[in-house]
Amino acid sequence: MVLQCLGMANAVLVTPVATELCRAVNSSSHHQLQTRSSACLPSLTSRVGASVGRSCSIPALRTSVPRRALVVSATSKSESAVAPAATELSSDSAQKDVLGALSQIIDPDFGTDIVSCGFVKELSIDQATGQVSFQLELTTPACPVKDMFEQQAKEKVSAIPWVKGVDVKMTAQPAKPLIADDVPAGLKKVSNIVAVSSCKGGVGKSTVAVNLAYSLAQMGARVGIFDADIYGPSLPTMVSPDVRVLQMNPETRAIIPTEYLGVKLVSFGYAGQGSAIMRGPMVSGVINQFLTTTDWGELDYLVIDMPPGTGDIQLTLCQVVPLTAAVIVTTPQKLAFIDVAKGVRMFSKLKVPCIAVVENMCFFEGDDKRYYPFGQGSGAQVVQQFGIPNLFELPIRPELSAAGDTGNPEVVVDPQGQVADIFSNIGVCVVQQCAKLRQQVSTAVMYDRAINAIRVKVPGTTEEFLLHPATVRRNDRSAKSIDEWSGEQKLRYTDIAENIEPESIRPMGNYAVAINWPDGFSQIAPYDQLASLERLVDVPEPVPVPENIVASTDSSPIKDAGAAAILSHARRLQT
Repeated sequence: MVLQCLGMANAVLVTPVATELCRAVNSSSHHQLQTRSSACLPSLTSRVGASVGRSCSIPALRTSVPRRALVVSATSKSESAVAPAATELSSDSAQKDVLGALSQIIDPDFGTDIVSCGFVKELSIDQATGQVSFQLELTTPACPVKDMFEQQAKEKVSAIPWVKGVDVKMTAQPAKPLIADDVPAGLKKVSNIVAVSSCKGGVGKSTVAVNLAYSLAQMGARVGIFDADIYGPSLPTMVSPDVRVLQMNPETRAIIPTEYLGVKLVSFGYAGQGSAIMRGPMVSGVINQFLTTTDWGELDYLVIDMPPGTGDIQLTLCQVVPLTAAVIVTTPQKLAFIDVAKGVRMFSKLKVPCIAVVENMCFFEGDDKRYYPFGQGSGAQVVQQFGIPNLFELPIRPELSAAGDTGNPEVVVDPQGQVADIFSNIGVCVVQQCAKLRQQVSTAVMYDRAINAIRVKVPGTTEEFLLHPATVRRNDRSAKSIDEWSGEQKLRYTDIAENIEPESIRPMGNYAVAINWPDGFSQIAPYDQLASLERLVDVPEPVPVPENIVASTDSSPIKDAGAAAILSHARRLQT
């Protein structure tokens, strides 16, 4: 099919994927693209995530239940409720023994025991035979340290005097983002989406994106790369898979990524003949088509190689997918800093955290000295001015450039070299920061039934405050509560009962939460709006919870076991 339908008479697509892209762009008009973007723009904020769907009744239990008891399964809870009193006490004592032993296993990176992390599931104790069985549920199926966890768990529990046998089953949750409802089907099993951006061409952004992705893969993560530069795709030059043409599933019409050394790859360069010649709205449509119809499968990290600039295409990328974080690439020149600053401000407005700055082509070494031919300070200036926590300097190395031209990333060609070591450190930073962000978002807003209040701790802040549920519900700003044309309040004060309680609260990225109410209404509450509401001051004491009530693991903050495993593996590689 000739690309005249896209306004490109000089290029021809020859694959089914290209044909499908052409059909999709034709079927969605420019007006539809504007409508989609405008639907996301009112708050100009979004991103990150997966639905955590936390039960509102659980946080209240935290005020009186020991933290380590939170990992006992709901099955154990119901069993203890119907057993005789003497059996309850004995069973509780046995559970405490087992959980106490397991709490001695400390995660080396987070400094937290595996019980508090919520790894222990389905604890079962047969006191008559002394048999103990449980699951250690990790967040990544390919966890490189699961054998270590299994061995330590068996040793610690076996040391309990009354234990005669231990059965440990290692399991893993499928990869999932913090938001699941509004994510395209192909991205529902992607845990973290990391944008690599420079907002300026020629600074080595694609080199950083590709080598970062393969560093994460070497650390044990499941990784994919999406080359979002339609005008000048770099991925086909930098990575040479055996299958250089994207395939399409004939039944689902989903794009199937190609692979190289276990990393999944998608680029416009794999769909047709090189770069495209088309107008901006059409490019946005192609990017939207790639993102929404590609079946990425289960990934721990999807690295997006962002195109230069801060225009339509970049906004489309930031609004279509829930970006977890961004890595900024720059060079020492002042001109590069000016463009990078615009990109950082764009991510800030869209509530996408920038977690690291990579200063490329920073120095070279000779005569046992380090020389900075382009000056110093551009990367440090970005870090200081915008509060980005990490700065990495990449040297000028001919091998790094040559590896990209030959289709083999430098971290693959020389995994023990200086460049690979720097990218390994960048990968560790990405894993740590993404895990931290997910943890902050998952616990930012929770309902405490014991005091009938919504607890709020906005990500990135240390202050926690309380809101009355009725206050939050009455201050909904959607079209159902306020007339969009006149601004008149349609929701009356008396329409909301004073004793209303939320049914569930789940994160909507780095900017808001979705609150489901008993009347069936789903409210989107941005953090900025919650921070501006009237707060509770005189809060009653929490209602005590009986000691024999045990909560399920859903109520405890979820630490990223997969991230911890990847970091541990990375440290072993470095040593």
